[in-house]
Amino acid sequence: MADNSYSISEIVGSSKTGVDDAIRGAVQSAAETNDALDWFEVTEIRGHIDNKQVCHFQVTVKVGSRIVEGT
Repeated sequence: MADNSYSISEIVGSSKTGVDDAIRGAVQSAAETNDALDWFEVTEIRGHIDNKQVCHFQVTVKVGSRIVEGT
């Protein structure tokens, strides 16, 4: 059996609640169109400040999906 090969997609998730919510939302969105997701990596974290307070979180997430033979 050969080692796995992966395709990588980059997704941006956002949340008013926090970074964890933004990550989970991005991965969940990716999973809706891809059944073979295997891992994720957060590559950037950003936010928006309003009235001296953090009010929005945004993350860039790379997700890896296994390339399945015959697809």
